Amino acid sequence: MPPSPINLAVLISGSGTTLQNLIDEVAAGRLNARIAIVIASRPGVLGVKRAQEARLPVAVIDRREFPDVRAFSEQVFDAIDQAKVDLVCLAGWLCLLDLPASYAARIMNTHPALLPSFGGKGMYGQKVHQAVLEHGCKISGCTVHFVDAVYDSGPIILQRTCRVEEGDNAQSLAHRVFEEEKIAYPDAIRLFAEGRLRIDGRCVRVAASKTRCE
Repeated sequence: MPPSPINLAVLISGSGTTLQNLIDEVAAGRLNARIAIVIASRPGVLGVKRAQEARLPVAVIDRREFPDVRAFSEQVFDAIDQAKVDLVCLAGWLCLLDLPASYAARIMNTHPALLPSFGGKGMYGQKVHQAVLEHGCKISGCTVHFVDAVYDSGPIILQRTCRVEEGDNAQSLAHRVFEEEKIAYPDAIRLFAEGRLRIDGRCVRVAASKTRCE
């Protein structure tokens, strides 16, 4: 029998372009997954509309309504628990979270640069691509990594690269990097679903064969 779909929570803070890519991959049958819940950290963002148009369950948990990270995180993970999620996917999520021990190695993020360069607090969106250009980099790309308690510092699962072209600006580079993210994030989710990822210190080892049991 084919393996059952993996249940995902997708966390967003903005336009939801990464969410839309995952929606499209699932709809096309290229990603054997089910988006069990979409959580937005603020109301009125385009990503909420994308989720609603795809008829996905949506929870808006406004970070500004909570006094601290702990209270906010408890509400977020309560919603995730209720959705019976296997893997949490941060998709343009900009809020720090307190991570429950039960979700160790079960939260991923995609970052639009080749970590550990151009990551950390405040490095998101166009700021990342502008920094890459100002440093004169010849290549850029994306990184999918497991999430820990520090921004963009968790063990790296996979990376994809693209050229920085003469005449690039932040917008044109962002477009090229996102084309790589559209491949990398679903690939990382598939590896997780197949039970092929093992964290070994700072490294993520990828097994050659599937180990997930149904």
